[in-house]
Amino acid sequence: MLMEFKILPFIAFLSVAIVASHAALPQEEYWNSVLPNTPMPKAIKELVQPTSEWQDDKSTSVGVGSGGVNVNNGNSGTHVNVGGPSNSVTVGTHNRNGKPVYVRVAPTENPFNYIYAATETQLHDDPNVALFFLEKDLYAGNKMTLHFSKPTGEEEAFLPRHLADSMPFSSNKLPEIYSEFSVKPGSSEAEAIKKTIQECEGTKLQGEETFCATSLESMVDFSTSVLGKDATAVSTEADSTGRKVYRINAVTKLPSDKPAVACHKQEYAYPVFYCHKTDTTVAYRVSLVGAGGSKADAVAVCHRDTSQWNPKHLAFQVLKVKPGSVPVCHYLPENHIVWVSKN
Repeated sequence: MLMEFKILPFIAFLSVAIVASHAALPQEEYWNSVLPNTPMPKAIKELVQPTSEWQDDKSTSVGVGSGGVNVNNGNSGTHVNVGGPSNSVTVGTHNRNGKPVYVRVAPTENPFNYIYAATETQLHDDPNVALFFLEKDLYAGNKMTLHFSKPTGEEEAFLPRHLADSMPFSSNKLPEIYSEFSVKPGSSEAEAIKKTIQECEGTKLQGEETFCATSLESMVDFSTSVLGKDATAVSTEADSTGRKVYRINAVTKLPSDKPAVACHKQEYAYPVFYCHKTDTTVAYRVSLVGAGGSKADAVAVCHRDTSQWNPKHLAFQVLKVKPGSVPVCHYLPENHIVWVSKN
């Protein structure tokens, strides 16, 4: 099962309290300037939060009663005190430069990188196994057993582009990266960081263009460079989690006169997305109704040429098909994004 990086999280209500002023964040302003007629999908909205660097000029203090909740922002980051003197918790998220200061993660396999073979653990334990299917099965009335999973706890926020660009991000800088995040070499955190960077630097499929976005701005720039300024971003939204049977209510093919760009969230100390585009990918929006009335507005991506994929990739082992034989599809997890052209 995929695990998320956890920079020590904001308490759930904190983000709301801090942005109560409704001031636009620089990342929102950039999005609106480049994509003025494109709504920001939930998967991105949840990662756009103020960092301490932005907050330095937006000093915030929130108090609730005596011995209740106190929030203060300063150059040292964000601090939260919960309860009275006998019940106090302090949560630090970023240092005075806005950089993450704590990392907790375990390395996992990325089922959406098609170069690699599936591991035995992945075949049995990864909930993404259920998300793979054949394009011929994508029709109204069909039933599918799926497993949508949400990130647990609060997600870490995008770093501003100038800050992300200043951070080392390459295999030959691993010692510096470990030091930056106080990660011990050889630890699970170190292995996860190493694995993500290696995938970003790794082999590409022929004809595929890849890019690892370390900021929201760089993701927007890459996607619009492929699709133009009429690009739009979509993500999956499900109102429940866990493995269950869903019935397909409706299927809508998204515009496909240009390649789709899929961006998959990686395991790292701050949001990093592995983005890739091919000319043989189509995307669909799928309305699903599950047991007990649960609903999902899902995004499905279908790859019509899988001839270059690893023959032992997870999809082939789950679906019992061979590379290049049939179109292979998968639903997007909720924190992944697909970009398509509106026209």
